[in-house]
Amino acid sequence: MKTVVFSGIQPSAQVPHLGNYLGALRQWVDLQNKNQCYYCVVDLHAITVPQPKQALTEATYASYALLLSIGIDTKLSKLFVQSQVPEHTELAWLLNCYTSVGQLSRMTQYKEKSEKQKNFISAGLYDYPVLMAADILLYDTDQVPVGEDQIQHIELARDIAERFNHQYGPVFKLPKGLLLKETARIMSLQQPDQKMSKSDPNQNATIFLLDSPDIVAKKIGSAVTDSQTEIRFDQSRPGLYNLLSIYRALKPQPLAEIEKHFEGRGYKELKKELAELIVDLLKPIQKRYQTFVNDKAELKKLMKAQAEQIRPVVGKKVSEVKEKIGLVI
Repeated sequence: MKTVVFSGIQPSAQVPHLGNYLGALRQWVDLQNKNQCYYCVVDLHAITVPQPKQALTEATYASYALLLSIGIDTKLSKLFVQSQVPEHTELAWLLNCYTSVGQLSRMTQYKEKSEKQKNFISAGLYDYPVLMAADILLYDTDQVPVGEDQIQHIELARDIAERFNHQYGPVFKLPKGLLLKETARIMSLQQPDQKMSKSDPNQNATIFLLDSPDIVAKKIGSAVTDSQTEIRFDQSRPGLYNLLSIYRALKPQPLAEIEKHFEGRGYKELKKELAELIVDLLKPIQKRYQTFVNDKAELKKLMKAQAEQIRPVVGKKVSEVKEKIGLVI
């Protein structure tokens, strides 16, 4: 039996950034060769905050196209849109009844996001971790490749699964988060004590996967460093450490070799080489993306075909859960 992997990406006005790719998305591509992978555009999670209709539609197509562009292969993985598989929401309601209000109140991301929405906080924003648990548990998932900020959600999914299993017997597997520690935290280019973020108001802080070579060079060129001159891995120098961490993620080598490579050289040379590495990474992704995103009819056809292949699998799991609870099926 292959290890089952599940992960999802939320469609948004901004495409994923370099930190998203190095921290999680790159793993998705590597994992599909030896595992049974389910990858999902989680559009239902996106509507926990207000979304203009057309923007959500376009972002969903863009996210799907980008996942294909980074190397997700539908011959090896299942790649689908969450809302096209209604078993996700059906299981989420059932799991709501095995989740405590106290657990949801302690979720860090809810606290952070609700602070930004004081005029109207939707029940969906409060409850979306249960939908995320359903996303994961629906597939008997073994591993979930995530960034560090999502580990709390994996723990909640495990808690819900354990509570259900304790009451009804072994129904759900207990998933584990899979974190690529070397590059799990790519930091802001302007505030290297904070994570790189889609929502950073300073656009020079974040490199997006669709940034042009000129923009990449500009953003790396303006990245914060320090007044010292020696180039070495030193966590007390967060700006430099972040740039070297990105360099190593793109060109894996022992730390000592990288330090030797830049011995006697300056930040300008480091930034030039790093920008070139990033551009070399992004060019083929961007070329494939334009091909996919310009043919929305074909994308829609592929989305629907993938969802139809999945529904018999997840339908069986939902039926098992309903039968255990005592619902008439």
